[in-house]
Amino acid sequence: MQLFPARRSRAVAATPLDGVDVILADLDGVVYKGKNAIDHAVDALQRAVGEGVSVGYITNNASRTDAQVAEHLTSFGLTVAPRDVVTSPQAAVLLLADLVPAGSTILVVGGVGLTSEVEKAGYSVTRQASDKPAAVIQGFNPDVAWTDLAQASFALHTGIPWVATNTDWTIPVEGGIAPGNGTLVSAVHTAVGTLPVVGGKPEKAIYEAAVARFGATSPLFIGDRLDTDILGANRAGMRSVHVLTGIDGPKQLLAAEKDQRPTFILDDLRGLFEPYPETSFSKDGSTATVGSAVVRLNGNDVELVKAGQSAVDRVRAGSALIWASGRPIYGLNVAPGLYS
Repeated sequence: MQLFPARRSRAVAATPLDGVDVILADLDGVVYKGKNAIDHAVDALQRAVGEGVSVGYITNNASRTDAQVAEHLTSFGLTVAPRDVVTSPQAAVLLLADLVPAGSTILVVGGVGLTSEVEKAGYSVTRQASDKPAAVIQGFNPDVAWTDLAQASFALHTGIPWVATNTDWTIPVEGGIAPGNGTLVSAVHTAVGTLPVVGGKPEKAIYEAAVARFGATSPLFIGDRLDTDILGANRAGMRSVHVLTGIDGPKQLLAAEKDQRPTFILDDLRGLFEPYPETSFSKDGSTATVGSAVVRLNGNDVELVKAGQSAVDRVRAGSALIWASGRPIYGLNVAPGLYS
């Protein structure tokens, strides 16, 4: 059962924003891609604020401070203050409070986005295991070196707690896709044989921090990655939007595991304000219809019976049919028109 049930306030077909008091938005792939804002994203988020819905921004990126993230978003024309940004370092530092005494010395692997939060929480920062830290906290920074990982390993071999901001395997950068914090955490794990507790997506800590920050009673999370954004929202009991402007596309949605399935599928953020079409099934459950798109499960074949007028409706219908069947995607032959 979801912790934040939807509140229906309209007699007509509901939009994804019906009853929502706070939007929690991922950044890369939702608001921007690289140096450019994603089409319609800024206008949609500004419209939401104008209609009385608060907007918070949630990021696993541990290399930037909340102020730096707010400045970046403001450059696209959004109105964002540092407190509107919830970062994985903030969530990770909250976890420290249950693991070590106040004012402890913490060995930090990471950059200013992490050290600033550790210091704001009243802890002392060290980079050396010889300073006998009470815990290790690890986040991504492009300048992290082998020597930093070695110091973390030395310290963790004494049995102290270990917190990671996030475990994303990859990170998008200007040159392409690069190794993320998860690869660096894995290197330390290989050396010490233990695993950290994690603050960022898809763990619940960052979602719970956001709910507390904004006093949300009915939040809606928007993401573009099923295995972090949507999985985390489901774990936190939040309704979620998967927007098709980032990493995971139709093929990944059709194959989504049960715990990675979103509440809504949108092709862009304009859909937040549009009536969300219902999925209707035939009596025997073999056919799903969304709008004018019709998809049928015939034996092992997932057939596109009617393409309809909307590509996103085809994805919605195909996903709903496959998800309801309970059958693994690898046992099905899916019509290319559903994902191409």
